[in-house]
Amino acid sequence: MGSYGLRNKRELWKAQTEVARIRNQARALLALPTEVRSEKEKRLLNFLARYGLVKQEATLDDILNLKVEDLLERRLQTIVMKKASAKSPYQARQIVSHGHVSIGNRKVNVPGYIVRSEEEPAILIHLEMSASPANPPS
Repeated sequence: MGSYGLRNKRELWKAQTEVARIRNQARALLALPTEVRSEKEKRLLNFLARYGLVKQEATLDDILNLKVEDLLERRLQTIVMKKASAKSPYQARQIVSHGHVSIGNRKVNVPGYIVRSEEEPAILIHLEMSASPANPPS
């Protein structure tokens, strides 16, 4: 929890549930006959590739190898921590929840937002140091 700056265990449980749901879908697809599963497999792989959880040329085995950390790495809070050089994940969470982050022209203040791979370059961090009470204007 601490390394990703999660607020409480519930956020961890949500991520675990989501990864379990994705892995269960992959397991169910493996049980289907090959001709039936090809379309559904393609849709699931495209969905996960859009979110950056697997590579474009991934297989169902790659989905079964997904970990909770893979999903937590795609949270806006974690990406802001890396991009903004925040001192801690909690500081990154504060930056996001105070409304200093936008994706394209849309302000996002949800630290748990799962960032798509095409949205990642459009993340902008708007920190005005002069407006802070800690840094009064000269």
